[in-house]
Amino acid sequence: MLSKNFSHCRVVIVDDVVANVRLLESSLKAFGLRNTISFSDSAVALDWLKKNPWNLLLLDIDMPAPNGFEILRQLADRDRSASPIMIITALGDAENRRTGLELGANDYIDKPVDLPEIILRVGSNLALSEARTALLSAKAGLEDRVRERTAQLDESYGAVIRTLTRAAAYRDNETGNHINRIGETSALVASVIGMDEAWIELLRQAAPMHDVGKIGIPDSILLKPGALTEQERLIMNEHPLIGFSILNDDHPSALTRMAAEIALNHHEKWDGSGYPNRLQGEQIPLSARIVALCDVYDALRMERPYKSAWPVERALAHIHEQSGLHFDPELVAILDPLISDIEAIRQRLGDP
Repeated sequence: MLSKNFSHCRVVIVDDVVANVRLLESSLKAFGLRNTISFSDSAVALDWLKKNPWNLLLLDIDMPAPNGFEILRQLADRDRSASPIMIITALGDAENRRTGLELGANDYIDKPVDLPEIILRVGSNLALSEARTALLSAKAGLEDRVRERTAQLDESYGAVIRTLTRAAAYRDNETGNHINRIGETSALVASVIGMDEAWIELLRQAAPMHDVGKIGIPDSILLKPGALTEQERLIMNEHPLIGFSILNDDHPSALTRMAAEIALNHHEKWDGSGYPNRLQGEQIPLSARIVALCDVYDALRMERPYKSAWPVERALAHIHEQSGLHFDPELVAILDPLISDIEAIRQRLGDP
């Protein structure tokens, strides 16, 4: 009578009358449903149902506590399609029927039962359970594949961006350690101000790309040993826009989105005197405000062909002088307690 093999499906029978349980068991087994579990004690049954997977429950209503209605209440948070419940009871009046359905029953059969009808309805409910289970399994598999593909894409984005970052650093005579320090110190500042771990990790990876736009600046300007002319300075100041155009994408990842944001805005200043868009205060994205602070501090502490490395005290004094002008005052305020950690990063990632 069953059009499909449901022998693997777990059917649970709960009825305090043992004769009823045996009748249902024997009927189901006659049609190949051998994975049945029966309970005449409703309390034991409820405990088992909460702790184990099952495909269909055949439930009596009129039982000692907990009765069938209470069991339905206790199982209200189940997936009703994956674990359907058929009420089989002598309480077949409209009010009880309605109550059972409102509490989450999928089907309702009156006693005395018609066995062929029960078998047909059992088949229908097991088909529902199997379809739902298959759907959930397919969804989980799809989500796993999406997560795997997303991780692959993120790694691909990261690899490309790291290559661009190294290329920009070589052209600008920067060291790889300098740009790595910017990532580490920016992440440190972000952690202290309470950003979440995912955001901090994005900043760690994105911050070193702040000057990637220098790839598009002519060598005659980028590598000029002396002071730049006004016209040359205007060309140099285009590198945030160039960096943004390199990193911005029609379908960006979270990493490229933040990297583009930093590249575009890391030369903006708190007082609105920066470039390219003269943003002011909190108009400047937090990521760019953090990177600007960390980049300037590290640059001051570095030895360059045209200057000696500034000592910590002088670099800090300059940062404080620029609080509210170049830098976000709230970020400047937390810098002093972090100096020992920042200097430890500089020691660990020192320049050759």
